[in-house]
Amino acid sequence: MGFSMKTRLPGYLRDEQRRVEEFAREMGLDFFPTLFEVLSYDRINEIAAYGGFPTRYPHWRFGMEFEQLSKSSEYGLSKIYELVINNNPSIAYLLEGNSMVDQKLVMAHVLGHVDFFKNNFAFSITDQGKDPRDGSPVRKWIDTMANHGSIVRRWANRVGIEKVEELVDVCLSLENLIDPQSPFSPPEERSGPLAQLEEEDDGTPEPLRLLKVERDYMESFINPDEFVEAQKLKIEQEKEKAKRFPEAPDRDVLGFLVKNAPLDRWERDVLNVIRREAYYFLPQMQTKIMNEGWASYWHSRLMTERICDASEIVDYAERNAGVMSTAGGKLNPYKLGVELYRHIEERWNKGQFGKEWDDCEDAEQRRLWDRRTGMGQEKIFEVRKLYTDVTFIDEFLTPDFVMEHKMYAFGYNPRNDRWEIETRQFEQVKQRLLFQLTNAGNPVIRVVDANHGNRGELLLEHDHQGIDLRLDWAREVLAAIVRLWRRPVVLHTIIEKKASSLRFDGSDHTQKPR
Repeated sequence: MGFSMKTRLPGYLRDEQRRVEEFAREMGLDFFPTLFEVLSYDRINEIAAYGGFPTRYPHWRFGMEFEQLSKSSEYGLSKIYELVINNNPSIAYLLEGNSMVDQKLVMAHVLGHVDFFKNNFAFSITDQGKDPRDGSPVRKWIDTMANHGSIVRRWANRVGIEKVEELVDVCLSLENLIDPQSPFSPPEERSGPLAQLEEEDDGTPEPLRLLKVERDYMESFINPDEFVEAQKLKIEQEKEKAKRFPEAPDRDVLGFLVKNAPLDRWERDVLNVIRREAYYFLPQMQTKIMNEGWASYWHSRLMTERICDASEIVDYAERNAGVMSTAGGKLNPYKLGVELYRHIEERWNKGQFGKEWDDCEDAEQRRLWDRRTGMGQEKIFEVRKLYTDVTFIDEFLTPDFVMEHKMYAFGYNPRNDRWEIETRQFEQVKQRLLFQLTNAGNPVIRVVDANHGNRGELLLEHDHQGIDLRLDWAREVLAAIVRLWRRPVVLHTIIEKKASSLRFDGSDHTQKPR
């Protein structure tokens, strides 16, 4: 019997799925067709280790993650209740042995996720075209991941598994060096390697762009020496800019290496696989709080208003409390997300927005403010469509919300040798949270010059935002890039408030001020 036959949804769960989907549509959710499968503990841990895709490329890290998930489940430290894939049709997995209340809860939660996948703008970068029949997005990522696995396996058979696995290790260490904005940028003309961009200079000076003069005696007045020198300087700067490659700093380091590094065909194919998958998972990194909050908001409403009967509501409340619980010093994206959606809904239902609301400084008047506008549902659907975590927190996290939910920022106090609350001030809490979410806490690195010092070296620049790089990690990243670029790599950054340059030439790491 094939795997699909073994995991097919039993009849009673299919009936429950149809019922949950009907309720979800009635409440306004718009989701892809969703296929549920029932898996055993070991099988769901295995698929979770592969990021939800059972047919990805072979690599040792998936086995490591499987062991970690299995041990955690075996010792009762964690349990995977649901697993859902951004695909069309979407694929979701139910855990064998769950109670009926758990299965209903997971179905409701999954439909919230799939609605978010389909409608949030960040996930549009995972579209692979449009279905000509109904205009819905084509997302065949199950097939794409299987194709990626085939590419890596084919090259492993040709050049050897050790060489391919070593290259995958290198590429994975660089997978966060992508540009979150590039999928939304207009396509650029394809540039060739550096050698193809070099143009011969025949030594003929370019004519100056001077103002037209009718009489020779007016030349010095219309085109004075200062203007002529400025035009000469401008021409020289333009020529230097044309020689510089890339012309502007490029944040998509992986994309730059795919196009321009002197790689063999198999190396370029493997690097391209890692880059494509990094962009596929990017929206999930950008919307963790919003996505989990949206799914939690809808599973809560569906379970309490439509799905559960009186005999199930207590069991549901217990499961939901476990999901929403927040340990001290930790951020629970489910809890923060759902509470912020409810906060937005309440504000827009009561008309607590706009200039009049912002200008009101009377605490009692603000507490009793209720214009009965009833726009809450409309607003949260709009938010679900147009925001990512950073813009979501930046726009809708309010002082009232922070105070109500007792949010604070904490840090380590070396004097007392313990972690302590540093502040409860709204602006500081908000800025700390935004800093944590921006680029998922990863440093921003850009390619500045592919011919640094006219020696073919690759110059990178770190956008320093108040936190120094970990030097041991930075050196490992430089070594990985040298493996692909095959020339020395230089990184400009700031270390202990001093402009510094890190360099790796393939054998020695050096660090010096600049």
